[in-house]
Amino acid sequence: MGTDDHGTANRRPPGVYLDNQATTPTDPRVVEAMLPFFTERFGNPHSTTHAFGWDAEEAVEQAREQLAALIDASPREIVFTSGATESNNLAIKGAARFHRERRPHVVTLASEHKCVLESVRQLEREGHRISVLPVKSDGLVDLDLLAETVDEETAVVSIMAVNNEIGVIQPLAEIAEICRDKGAYFHSDAAQAMGKIPLDVAALGIDLLSISGHKFYGPKGIGALYVRRRPRVRLEPLIDGGGQERGLRSGSLATPLCVGLGTAAEIAAAEMAAEGGRISALKSRLLEGIRRRLSGVALNGHETQRVAGNLNLAFEGVDAEALMRAMPRLAVSSGSACTSTAVEPSYVLRALGVADDRARSSIRLAVGRFNTEAEIDEAIDVLATQVARLRSEGSAAAE
Repeated sequence: MGTDDHGTANRRPPGVYLDNQATTPTDPRVVEAMLPFFTERFGNPHSTTHAFGWDAEEAVEQAREQLAALIDASPREIVFTSGATESNNLAIKGAARFHRERRPHVVTLASEHKCVLESVRQLEREGHRISVLPVKSDGLVDLDLLAETVDEETAVVSIMAVNNEIGVIQPLAEIAEICRDKGAYFHSDAAQAMGKIPLDVAALGIDLLSISGHKFYGPKGIGALYVRRRPRVRLEPLIDGGGQERGLRSGSLATPLCVGLGTAAEIAAAEMAAEGGRISALKSRLLEGIRRRLSGVALNGHETQRVAGNLNLAFEGVDAEALMRAMPRLAVSSGSACTSTAVEPSYVLRALGVADDRARSSIRLAVGRFNTEAEIDEAIDVLATQVARLRSEGSAAAE
């Protein structure tokens, strides 16, 4: 597709993209794998009476196998969805509603993604008992408090693998053990973890795992939910219809998107270790460069127990919104993309006990697969220059 006088269809916005936790560019290899399924291999994977349908079904099942291999699951445990928001809703509401009579209790953390917190709030309106636990100052779960909270009436505990704002990695195996002792399901939103850290659902003891394609270089509009089969996890479906996805998620699957998700998973499985090392080096270059140029820079979240590409930094004496407006060529954020229109400080940082003034001075930088050293150096220069300028203007105004 070309560009006319009024369009910019093929033009990438200028600048440096460091918002890879909001979304990632679709890997060209993923796009290449998807393209035939839009025009040539366009059959409905649920059409079982002709070759077009069989071809699409085979492609979908291959994608299911690729995704399952990345998390050491069985392909039959993968349910395709529209993304992590739907997967989280299905896991939490589905588990809670199925077991509402014997297990009316749901547990989560105050730092979870909004779609988890809102799902839990909806269950509370339906009469479920909920516990939204605080986190420690480094963003990690308090395992002792969790163990005290989970009881024989708990249906599901939902704790994300990697936080979407501060990048901290939760102790998944330890959480799973607490859940298993009380017979509760352990659900983890792994949208920010897929392709960044190894995830073995069997070894970790995870019962339900949410996945989002566009967070690890796959297409938008596709995700999945891992649902353990042995011992079997029982869910009440959210969507009624033709009973696709073993009755858990009705609706015709989008074959190109499934293929894209599977290809992204296969690439991640092959390249995760090497990519993690490269991204970690770029992240260190970014942090060291900023600290070399600026004082008064603090890291939010655990210093080391975090994914390679994430930095959530507070710049003392600088308003984050003003800073981002001052550097439009640098794509960063002040919180979750889902709540980025909010003016108040990040609720995740508040959950850590971060003071409002520090929260308001914090931005999230996320290094990704396609970033270069030159881009990192440009980002350092832009950030340092604009922070220094805003601090100088602030000091002058205070005099």
